[in-house]
Amino acid sequence: MNVMECIRKGLFYLDGGTGSCLQERGLKPGELPETWNISRPEEIIALNRAYFEAGSHAVCANTFGANGLKFDGISTPSVAEIIHAAISCAKTARDTAAGGQADRFVALDIGPLGHLLAPLGDVPFERAVELFAEQVRAGAEAGADFILIETMNDSYETKAAVLAAKENCSLPVFASNVYDESGKLMTGATPEAMVAMLEGLGADAVGINCSLGPERMLELLPRFVQCASVPILVKPNAGLPRSEDGRTVYDVGPEEFAAVMGQIAAGGARIVGGCCGTTPEYLRALTERTRDIAPMPVTPKHRSVISSYSHAVEFGGAPVLIGERINPTGKKRFKEALRSHDIGYILREGIAQEEQGVHVLDVNVGLPEIDEPAMLTDCVRELQGVSGLPLQLDTSSPVAMERAMRIYNGKPMINSVNGNPESMDAVFPLVRKYGGLVVCLTLDEQGIPDSAEGRFAIAERIARRAAEYGIGIHDLIFDPLAMTISSDQNAAQVTLATIPLIRERLGACCSLGISNISFGLPNRDFITASFFTMALTQGLSAAIMNPYSAEMRKAYFSYLALANLDPNCQEYIRYAQDVTVETASPAAAPATRRSETPEGLQGAIIRGLNEESARLAREALSTLEPLTLINEQIVPALDIVGQGFENKTVFLPQLLMSAEAAKAAFEEARKKMPITGEVGPAVILATVKGDIHDIGKNIVKALMENYGYHVIDLGRDVPPETIVEAAVRDDVKLVGLSALMTTTVPAMADTIALLREKKPDCRVVVGGAVLTQEYADQIGADRYAKNAMESVRYAAQVFQQAAQEPKAD
Repeated sequence: MNVMECIRKGLFYLDGGTGSCLQERGLKPGELPETWNISRPEEIIALNRAYFEAGSHAVCANTFGANGLKFDGISTPSVAEIIHAAISCAKTARDTAAGGQADRFVALDIGPLGHLLAPLGDVPFERAVELFAEQVRAGAEAGADFILIETMNDSYETKAAVLAAKENCSLPVFASNVYDESGKLMTGATPEAMVAMLEGLGADAVGINCSLGPERMLELLPRFVQCASVPILVKPNAGLPRSEDGRTVYDVGPEEFAAVMGQIAAGGARIVGGCCGTTPEYLRALTERTRDIAPMPVTPKHRSVISSYSHAVEFGGAPVLIGERINPTGKKRFKEALRSHDIGYILREGIAQEEQGVHVLDVNVGLPEIDEPAMLTDCVRELQGVSGLPLQLDTSSPVAMERAMRIYNGKPMINSVNGNPESMDAVFPLVRKYGGLVVCLTLDEQGIPDSAEGRFAIAERIARRAAEYGIGIHDLIFDPLAMTISSDQNAAQVTLATIPLIRERLGACCSLGISNISFGLPNRDFITASFFTMALTQGLSAAIMNPYSAEMRKAYFSYLALANLDPNCQEYIRYAQDVTVETASPAAAPATRRSETPEGLQGAIIRGLNEESARLAREALSTLEPLTLINEQIVPALDIVGQGFENKTVFLPQLLMSAEAAKAAFEEARKKMPITGEVGPAVILATVKGDIHDIGKNIVKALMENYGYHVIDLGRDVPPETIVEAAVRDDVKLVGLSALMTTTVPAMADTIALLREKKPDCRVVVGGAVLTQEYADQIGADRYAKNAMESVRYAAQVFQQAAQEPKAD
């Protein structure tokens, strides 16, 4: 019996924590747990065996951090050596365990690299794929039964890991992410967005682990149940950690853990286990408590959905608006931007459409004289840096399409395929591999049928061909084609008649390029908006449209209210109160939507537009003093973004892109300032000994530097003595320490203790996924920062207090 067959039979039990258990067995602070596969295999075998005997169907080999950034095969064992040794230990434990489950498996466990991927970090996407691929190849060769990708807090890194697994082995792939108390990943993704992307990539199970205890995961579970069509995995921590007599302990015991896990198992999870702080005793309690629970069946949800790095957009309910303006057709200035590779112009167009309220951005950069694959990937990458909207990749080039789909962070909309076999055979394999919602044009090599039945016949043929590739009808959205009524008076009627045929006979959604209907007519918006309303009443799910059209926006919000898709007419009221309407003549200025984002330099920084921020800063400096510009425009813009980040309305990618834009503006200001040699107050940042994860530290560094602090970045895996030496040498008043792993928190405590001894006037702020306020208090930190902005605000407080203290004579 293979692992998926076992999961289909009933509840499937994973193991519990590894690093926290190895600490109890003598793992030293800062020591890499994976090295025990070679140096102390008997301890790894004993732990794995204990989990099997406690009732685990599968144990995770001790390979969580076994990647090429830690193990280079020169100064350390190679990745392959570590992984082969780990899986050998797990197999030995499986074969020698007494009792437990009849069916037993070994998972290759893959954790995060500890670095943000570019453009937010320093690891290129394809480099991340190759690092994960090295692990996957080694695990498959060693005999792992499935791949567990877990503890991922970034959707883009998750995609890189899943792609690596799918491209380098045929084993089942499970993917689990870390969600915070707001139900989002560190980089902003919701459960709905992650499920959409992961199912599109072909993950065999999806879920949540680490960070939260069982009670909070129970609260999140219904969101997974509602949208997931594959088994759901849940691995909570044993509650929150705290320090007792130098040991890390957790506040949820085995019985309490098992009681909540019983509710989780009954509530929709099919794969269950534990994470940090859980032990074989927890797994024994879990299996005993849930032995008689029959899990909920895994059912296909048939959701037509796309996603970005932050959220999902579902089709079939309220109509979805797709902004049409990133397209060179009929736009001279846009063509010039493409030829000159003026990405800034394209980004501004995307942001402007987002501010007009569209849900998706169509991205078409096809010009014969440019390198379309390169331009499309550049635009996708840059647009996802400044906008959280999902994208529709609009190209007739399979090469451009694949390159853009590969680097897209989420599940994209694909525009398009048609009934020509060549088109379907070029596009459907890409959708099968990367995932996507495909726009299917109801035309073929014979042209566009002039009847609704003719267009439906093509749609039906496309659906059959997609099914042969394993693509369900829910991942197809059909375009019944709006042709201009100025040349064919019956064109609108044929299109409108096709929509319900597709909806009712195929059960599929429909989308239209609305603007085509009025081509060649005066005051086109009048016709376009009326046709839009007629199409909506026939069941249209989405429209590619001009978001600046007052008539289209009126039609959209009015339809929502009339179709009972706008509870209490709130969206209509918000829209109607937020526009100005000119009625003097048909050619009057269109209704406008006021943006809440400031204009000028502040707006450019908030939107993350680097080049625009630098240009506007240069212009402003012709009339403003550099310090005035910094204090009145740059810093307030950063404050707005920071407040949004703290309030969960701005997410990490936007925060970092805004920081880069602010840095560009700062550079222009610095060029105009006299050279004095003065720098801002010094702050030391470091990831503590034994921890190579520097994502959090680097985020804090970016913000600190933009607020004018002189950051002394000591890097990662930094011994306490090195940190203290730097603090004493440079008379630093504030040290920031980061740790991601529970195994390295003791090193943080040691660092704080040494600072108190050698530099008692130095304050210490700590942060990281494993920390809490209680834990920070127990290890002697002055402040626990839940996010990067809290670190910045604490720095301001520290240095303000220092400035007010009387100076020694």
